[in-house]
Amino acid sequence: MGDRAKSDHPAVQAQLDRLALLSPGRDILGLERISELLARLGHPERALPPVLHVAGTNGKGSTCAFLRAAIEAAGLSAHVYTSPHLVRFNERIRLAGELIGDAALAALLAETLDAAAGMEISFFEATTAAAFLAFARTPADAAIVEVGLGGRLDATNAIEAPLVCGIAQLGHDHHAFLGDRIEQIAAEKAGIAKPGVPLVTEAYPATIAAIVGRIAAEAGAIWLPRGEGWDAGEVYRDRWGVVELAPELAGAHQARNAALAIAMLRHQRLLDVPEAALRAGTRWAEWPARLQLLAPGPLRDRLPAEAELWLDGAHNPAAARAVADHFRGRDAPFHLIFGLLANKPAAGVLQPFRGRGLTLHAVPVPDHEHHAPATLAAEARAAGMAAMTAAGVAEALAWIARHADRARPPVVLVMGSLYLAGAVLEANGQAPD
Repeated sequence: MGDRAKSDHPAVQAQLDRLALLSPGRDILGLERISELLARLGHPERALPPVLHVAGTNGKGSTCAFLRAAIEAAGLSAHVYTSPHLVRFNERIRLAGELIGDAALAALLAETLDAAAGMEISFFEATTAAAFLAFARTPADAAIVEVGLGGRLDATNAIEAPLVCGIAQLGHDHHAFLGDRIEQIAAEKAGIAKPGVPLVTEAYPATIAAIVGRIAAEAGAIWLPRGEGWDAGEVYRDRWGVVELAPELAGAHQARNAALAIAMLRHQRLLDVPEAALRAGTRWAEWPARLQLLAPGPLRDRLPAEAELWLDGAHNPAAARAVADHFRGRDAPFHLIFGLLANKPAAGVLQPFRGRGLTLHAVPVPDHEHHAPATLAAEARAAGMAAMTAAGVAEALAWIARHADRARPPVVLVMGSLYLAGAVLEANGQAPD
């Protein structure tokens, strides 16, 4: 599904228009094309700062945020490559702490696309090559690279010798590319393992762990699952000691992601990230549209002042479960504004919210193929929820405000798609920076 990126900068938009023509409406997996493109560009992937490579179904972006915060707390600098963007394409490429500027982005995309002339490459392959080109040319102490899709055949896996690899929570997503069985998904994620490189992972059920362990062994990686050499509960602990876990990011699951980031940093020997920086990183990390409580702005101000407006891009069952758990036990009217891409399982994403006594407002996802709001509302009613449709988030908020009890201010969650989340952030004046 195409990203349909847009920019207010004419030179960037000209290159985004070229990107949109590469593989409209689909992504393709495999390392042949990205390898050829990187070769045409002079192999920038071989000139990167030490790379921390992160895969996973859920939590990989938050893990990257914790890695960046800890590295910067240690007085070091880090490049970061993540996807998708929420508002501006520039969010995908952070150079030594700062989002890439428009002029530099336009030039890099142009150079990459010119080099790709005659090739059939995907949007993500081209943007990955552009990011690697930027990282190779800009000094930094580290590069944090998030896998786009899967791992084994993802364009980012063209990195031959990362410093350390990590795999966050595994779950069902992207079935068309990774398969329907969790064992297939685990095998694809574990494909980022490299010879002699630490592979730090969550603890998985025995059947999944056996697959990850086998692939790590075949690659010659040093497999370090949670519970073997490191662990975490209320604190992180390993043979070097204990690190406090107190993430500012909302959600109990974020302590798990912070622990994975700490384990990755504690099991490499090139970057000097002391314990104080690890503790600070858990508190300083920011990751927009993941249980984000929105600030006053054009959308938030449509609700009563005492109300809460939350935003999360959860679009698969495991992510939705973590979000639902965050709101469990709240004694306030609860409204879920829900929009979901057409290729995501609506019933599975709604399942964790069954029995919550909420009101669902089904909305479209702007500029993307999505479940019809009427279909989402019907799915919600089948799950025992009160449900209605709205033309958009603003209209849903207006309805909630009109029917709000001033004595019991509502809690409102917008959820279901990162593209919807990006539109909400833009409309509320909270674009990531």
